[in-house]
Amino acid sequence: MIRILLFLSILVIAFINTFSQGNRLREDINRIIKDKHATVGVALIVDGKDTLSVNNNFHYPTQSVYKFYLALAVLDYMDKNDLSLDHKLFIKKSDLLPNTHSPLRDDYPQGEVYMSIADILKYTISKSDNNGCDILFRFLGGPSVVDQYIRSMGIADFSIAKTEEEMHTTWDIQYLNWSTPYTAALVLEKFRTGNILSGSFHDFLWNTMVDTTTGLGKIKAGLPKDVCLAHKTGASFRNADGLNAAENDMGIVRLPDGRYYSLVVFVADSMENQKTNTGIIADISKAVYEYLTGKVNQTIK
Repeated sequence: MIRILLFLSILVIAFINTFSQGNRLREDINRIIKDKHATVGVALIVDGKDTLSVNNNFHYPTQSVYKFYLALAVLDYMDKNDLSLDHKLFIKKSDLLPNTHSPLRDDYPQGEVYMSIADILKYTISKSDNNGCDILFRFLGGPSVVDQYIRSMGIADFSIAKTEEEMHTTWDIQYLNWSTPYTAALVLEKFRTGNILSGSFHDFLWNTMVDTTTGLGKIKAGLPKDVCLAHKTGASFRNADGLNAAENDMGIVRLPDGRYYSLVVFVADSMENQKTNTGIIADISKAVYEYLTGKVNQTIK
C-alpha cells in the first residue's frame, strides 16, 4: 500500500511540475506580447503531440503564408496526375503584373518564357513571389480549389478566397484570406509527417522552405544559426492610418536532439513599427527554442 501511495505521489508531483513548466512558456509569450498595439496569435506543436496556443480565437489575415497551402495543393495535383517537377508552364508578359513583389518579373521582365513548376514554386515559396503565386492559382483553377484541398484533410478555421492580384485592389479584401494559428500549425504537421505528399514532392517542398530568403528577422532570428528551419513568411502593407494588417511566419524547426516542432506566429492589426513586429516573432521563437532545449522531456499544457 505504501508503495502504491508513493507511486501516486510521484505521478502527482510530475504532473504539477510539467503543468507549471508549460505555464512558464505561456507566461513568457504573454510577457513578450504584453502592451503591444497588435493582436498576436501563437500555436506550437511538438513532435505531433504536445501543443500550446495563445490568442487562437481570431481570424488572422494570412497574407503570403497561404502560399504554403498553395504549394501543397500544386504538388498533390502533380503527383495524382503523374506530372514531374520539370513540367513547364508558359509565362506571358501579362502574367507579370507591376507594382507587386515579384523577383520572377524582375528576372524575366518580358515574360514569354516556359518555366518549370519547380522553378515557379521556388520563386513563390523561397522568394514569396506574388506573380508566381497567381500563375499557380490559375494552373489549379483558383483559390477555391486550394481551399477545398486543405479542407479535404479535415482542416477547418481558415479561408483561402482571393489571389494576390485581388488582395492588391482594396484594403479589406486581404482579410478574406485568414487562419487561426493552430490550424496553420496542424497543416505544417501534416506536411512534416509525410502524410499528404509522396517522398520526392515532400522533399522538394521541404528544401524550398529551408531556402526561404524572406523574413529572416522573424522565426529564424530567434534560433541558433545551425538549427534547421523550413518556413513561409507573410506581410502586408500599411494603410493610411499606419495600420499593418499582418506580419506572419510559420515553420518547422528541427532540434539538435532530433525532435521537430511546428511554430506559427501571426501578428495582426498592428500599430507597432516593423522592427517591433518582427521582433515579437523572433522573441517568441527564441523563447520556444530555449524552453524546449532546456526542458527536454516536459509536456506542454
